Amino acid sequence: MMTNLNGWDDTIVALATPQGIGAIGVIRLSGINAITICNELFLSKNLVEQPSHSIHVGMLAYKGKVLDEVLVSLFKNPKSYTGEDVVEVSCHGSQHILQNIINACIACGARLAKAGEFTQRAFLNGKMDLTQAESVADLIASNTTAQQQAAIHNLRGGFKNDLVAIREKLIEFSALMELELDFAEEDVAFADREKFASLLQEASIKIKNLIESFSLGNVVANGVKVAIVGKPNVGKSTLLNTLLNEERAIVSAIAGTTRDTVEETINIKGILFQFIDTAGIRSHTVDEIEQIGIQKAKEKIAQADIVLLLTDSDDDTVPAILMEEIKQKNYLLVINKTDLNNHQSSNAENIYISAKNKTGISQLTDALYNKVIQQEINTEHTLVTNSRHLQHLIKIDNHLQQIQQGMALQLSTDLLAPDIKLCLQQIGELTGTITNENVLDYVFSKFCIGK
Repeated sequence: MMTNLNGWDDTIVALATPQGIGAIGVIRLSGINAITICNELFLSKNLVEQPSHSIHVGMLAYKGKVLDEVLVSLFKNPKSYTGEDVVEVSCHGSQHILQNIINACIACGARLAKAGEFTQRAFLNGKMDLTQAESVADLIASNTTAQQQAAIHNLRGGFKNDLVAIREKLIEFSALMELELDFAEEDVAFADREKFASLLQEASIKIKNLIESFSLGNVVANGVKVAIVGKPNVGKSTLLNTLLNEERAIVSAIAGTTRDTVEETINIKGILFQFIDTAGIRSHTVDEIEQIGIQKAKEKIAQADIVLLLTDSDDDTVPAILMEEIKQKNYLLVINKTDLNNHQSSNAENIYISAKNKTGISQLTDALYNKVIQQEINTEHTLVTNSRHLQHLIKIDNHLQQIQQGMALQLSTDLLAPDIKLCLQQIGELTGTITNENVLDYVFSKFCIGK
């Protein structure tokens, strides 16, 4: 039995598969007594004597009552996800059966796991760093190929590897500079300053590239909010229905039909676009409900990443009140109802469509994608998708600049050392080698129970 690295003497249990009826459900246990607890319930053989990474078929029973016929998978420490003894029980997916097995495990000495506690134990047992642990949550939450691949890249250590080399070299030079301080009276130089300046330049470029990747990484992780706006009756709801290929929004020739916003998400080339159909905006209306809808439309415009400004091919004027709202936004001008007058494209910057006849839609989605993604998505490179990571990277970049400025001014070793230590501290907080309970609570609270 392993000596627990963090003083845990308990065993946790949780459902690892989603709630709801299914063919199979998986219950996971991790901890010092995971195997012995499951062994108390398993009738077929002594699990304690079985090798790691083995699977066993048999009946689970508690107090003489058979719970289910199951598959039990054993992962003995340290070669397991958490670094502890781990048992996974695959049983039939009845919620009644699953709950009975979990209750039996708790009665035998386990406790119900908290959100993210399995991955938290993996992190604290050195199986992964904090950025990799966060990638586990990103992978579970992924809805597109781009999200999945970015998370897998970081889970495999892509982000970690970018930082480890910088940290190791900084530690090496920091130690040499500390040594110089010990021999200050003898004026001895142990650190090669030209080599150190080259390292700083290389590290600075890497960190800046990571910071710049956040604009794309944030889009990959969180998608893009697109507000569809325009005067009443220009076809906003029809466009949303066409994009969705279903009748999601009410369409009517009566101006002011859309009173509240309608929101739906579409996957365009691996990026999630959240389209928001808003109430038509016009300068004058006495309808109190319509006025509330217009105010909500303005709020959605403010929140949007991109605005689709929809106009009618017969009347492409834009009310001043609407132009005032979007003038500071990233927007596309879309001319609708081209089917009514055989309207020919006259401005390459505008998009010409017929939402009713579903023409020009592919050009519109291509233009939207290109408006957001101004480079090829290469998930083989590290994409920063987490705002916590971004804040630490910005601080690391600032400290590197301070060190470089100090080197240019030929400051003494004792004046350079503090910024090097602060830089190392930020890398440590980013990767989790330096952390505290508040940070861990924040990170792992976003996980599901069972992972």
